Amino acid sequence: MGAMNWLGVVLATLAAIGVQATAFRSRARPWLLAAVPLNAAAAVMLGHALARIGPDKLAAKPQLYFMQSGGLAIAFVIPALWLTQLRDGVPVRQSTADSLCFLAAYLAMGGVFWVLG
Repeated sequence: MGAMNWLGVVLATLAAIGVQATAFRSRARPWLLAAVPLNAAAAVMLGHALARIGPDKLAAKPQLYFMQSGGLAIAFVIPALWLTQLRDGVPVRQSTADSLCFLAAYLAMGGVFWVLG
């Protein structure tokens, strides 16, 4: 296992918040207060997963940054989002837009870790 990239965690959190703030700019501002710890938790989990893969394997297969980050979004975050939004009667169009936003945010997190290598 490689060392945890804590700078990557902080910058990935900020990158995800930046993507989400852009996408959700028309919504209530208090959401951003909740976004910080929630995105930080996701960035820590992604950083841990990437550290477990190790720097040698990541250098040989850089697509793993995006497979890990996008995989988290596609396998866990987006299904949870759909389940809660369907329960609450959110229109499919809005759920789709929110899903794309979260996928972009998670891919941005993967991109930060990739750049920092």
